[in-house]
Amino acid sequence: MKSEKGFSLIEVLISLAILGMIAVAFLSALATNSRATLIIDERTTAKNLAASQMEYVKSKNYTALYPPAAIPNDKDYVGYSANITAEPLHDPDDGIQKITVKIKHDDKVVTTLEGYKVNR
Repeated sequence: MKSEKGFSLIEVLISLAILGMIAVAFLSALATNSRATLIIDERTTAKNLAASQMEYVKSKNYTALYPPAAIPNDKDYVGYSANITAEPLHDPDDGIQKITVKIKHDDKVVTTLEGYKVNR
């Protein structure tokens, strides 16, 4: 029986353990990559919405209050909301405002964009 070639039980168990560790590492990396992709998608969508809201504000007449533009009624924008604040930079008579656009997704602020508007 000594001349028969094959794998012993210990060798098989060690190789299965190594294969199991590799599988766990691969699945963990896959899950982390999936979460990172979702976060990047959320931030990119929020940045695009913030930029469009800022362009909307800059196209409007100079005022103290700017209502947010309508967010597209699309499955990609479900749960997103915009909040726009305008405050005078120094003296209200200067005609310069600091515009802040905050984009929230499911009541969590994802991104904030700041810009300035001049009364011309």
